[in-house]
Amino acid sequence: MELDARTCYRAMRTRDARFDGRFFTGVVTTGIFCRPVCPARAPRAENCRYFPHAAAAHASGFRPCLRCRPEAAPGTSVWAGTENTVARALRLITDGALDDAGVEALAERVGVGDRHLRRLFLRHLGATPVAVAQTQRVLFAKRLLDETDLPMRSVANAAGFASLRRFNDTMRATYARTPTELRSLYGRGARAVPAGERGSLTLSLAYRPPYDWETLLRYLSGRAIPGVEAVGGNVYRRAFRLETGEAGTIDVRCDATARVLRVRIQPAAGTTLRPAALLPIVARLRRQFDLDADPQALNAGLATDPSLGAALRRHPGLRVPGTWDGFELAVRAILGQQVSVRAATTIAGRLVARCTERAPAAAPSLQPFPSPARLAAANLDALGLTGARARTVTAFARAVAAGDVSLDPGQDAATLRTALCELPGIGPWTAEYIALRALRDPDAFPASDLGLRRAFSALQARGAARTSAPAQAARLVSESALLRAAESWRPWRAYAAVHLWTWEADHASLDR
Repeated sequence: MELDARTCYRAMRTRDARFDGRFFTGVVTTGIFCRPVCPARAPRAENCRYFPHAAAAHASGFRPCLRCRPEAAPGTSVWAGTENTVARALRLITDGALDDAGVEALAERVGVGDRHLRRLFLRHLGATPVAVAQTQRVLFAKRLLDETDLPMRSVANAAGFASLRRFNDTMRATYARTPTELRSLYGRGARAVPAGERGSLTLSLAYRPPYDWETLLRYLSGRAIPGVEAVGGNVYRRAFRLETGEAGTIDVRCDATARVLRVRIQPAAGTTLRPAALLPIVARLRRQFDLDADPQALNAGLATDPSLGAALRRHPGLRVPGTWDGFELAVRAILGQQVSVRAATTIAGRLVARCTERAPAAAPSLQPFPSPARLAAANLDALGLTGARARTVTAFARAVAAGDVSLDPGQDAATLRTALCELPGIGPWTAEYIALRALRDPDAFPASDLGLRRAFSALQARGAARTSAPAQAARLVSESALLRAAESWRPWRAYAAVHLWTWEADHASLDR
């Protein structure tokens, strides 16, 4: 973490929200660790210890603060762009990879030895993978105690505890209070379920401001798959089905005042949502809406190129739009090859109508996207696809169903690119786009994209005009020239791409 003690202490004294989640402060005189925005009186500098991750503070013997609630902090993004293996392992831990398996299995999934993985975690996060998973369980359980009326056993199951006894013992050891006492600290009114919505669950997911929700929603709206997703009234809504069988709908809206996304999860009609499904759902949503991004660090890294300055100033809180499901996004990307966004959306809607697995949903108008196996066996004639494109969709679905292509959140982006480009009809642009949105590779960059080239050309011409250079029409930069310029944007080229697409959308009809 490139933050010295002086910077951390100044951020803590001023309660600077830009640093929230970037570090945690352990106070040796109280044994408590806090967020930089904690409302308590700042301790003396010599009594402070700084940690890049809550797990490091927890593993060092500090207890989470009950006033600033470290469990409600934006996700830690300190590792992003520094150690790809750690980032991939963390995504898997967030999905519960250590709930049923050990560090050895986790290390195998990211392609390293277990001892090396432990060394990487200690170097970048200050805590072992097991310590990170344990802290995640504790903090997620605390959030559920504060924000929901779930029974204690359900909270324990949702957070990944093997038993109610282990849950009680761990929470008491961490907070010096029982789970019941922790829940009583906050009013029940904030957790009440609105009439007519029994069975639904509402959670708050924190982000680090600024957050350009309107632009993100605009992007998702143009690409929402009919029958699966809907955007309207400043709300994103979708149907879902997990691998474990749970299905339902999710509504997401932004509360800018509280700096959180409000998420309402509604199980399908006549069904219930297993508590153990909550953690994977939250992990998917954090990735889809890029809630762990650090706008300050991103903008500082990209601002070294003056050509991007105007785009950065226009949308300082821009996020990379992720996806709920990597397979769904990849199919949508294949459908979008060489056609307009509107045409691809229409075809995607037809595909869903023909192939979706109908399920009793809370809203019959929305159904989950078809599974790889179902799509692989589907007849794709008369959907508006060319024969070659239909064969590509089928080949891709079969490869995913067979396990030959993995869109696992811990998948290595380079490995996925290679596997995708070996399939007929999938080239570098599609592979980069999938890596950018499905795997959330912060350095993915589809340089051949016409929209990126147009936007960068326009920004360069704009910069030349501001320096009193002779006025001339913007000449379209080549792919190689754009790649050369993008070298200075590493490791945040994906964010540069989104800024360029957004600039194009603001000034013309973006067809990507």
